[in-house]
Amino acid sequence: MDKKEQNNLGDIFDKHIEYEFDKEDVNATMTTMTDDPYVLHIPTLTGGSGYNGVYNFYKNHFIGKMPKDFKITNISRTVGKDQVVDELVISFTHDREIDYLLPGIAPTGKYVEIPHVVVMKFKNNRISHEHIYWDQASVLVQLGLIKADNMIPITGIEQTKKLVEKCLKF
Repeated sequence: MDKKEQNNLGDIFDKHIEYEFDKEDVNATMTTMTDDPYVLHIPTLTGGSGYNGVYNFYKNHFIGKMPKDFKITNISRTVGKDQVVDELVISFTHDREIDYLLPGIAPTGKYVEIPHVVVMKFKNNRISHEHIYWDQASVLVQLGLIKADNMIPITGIEQTKKLVEKCLKF
C-alpha cells in the first residue's frame, strides 16, 4: 500500500465518524464498513458482530443516542498499513442514558471528559473492526459513582487535563 492509500484510510475513518456523529446516519455509516465487521467497546463489552449485529447496535444504542453537548477533540492519529489509531478526548454532560458507555446508568447531569483510543482495522479500504478503549473508572469517578482516594489508584477528569496540557506543549 502506498502513502496515498494509507492517507485514504484516515479519510475513510473521518467519513465514518462524520456519518456517526454529524449526520447520524446508520446506513451511510455502514457503507464505510466490510460485509462482516465488528465493533467492540472494550471497557463495557458493548458493540456488535457481523453486518446485522453492528447495524442494530448503531441503530438502537449508538448513532443519534449521544448527549446534546457530545464533543470529540482529536489529539493524535497514527496511520499504518491497514489500520488507523486515533487518540482523542470525548466530552459531554451526562443528560441521558448512554448504552455503550454507561449501560443501565441513569443520567446524573454531570460533565465528563474522557481520553479515548480508537483502533480501526481495514480490509480493502473498508473498516473491518473497531476497538475502542477508555478508562471506565475515570468515568465512574466523574459521575460520582465511585470515589477516588489514596486507597484506589484512579483519577477523574485530571486524566484529560494532563493529556491536553502535555499535548499543547509539543
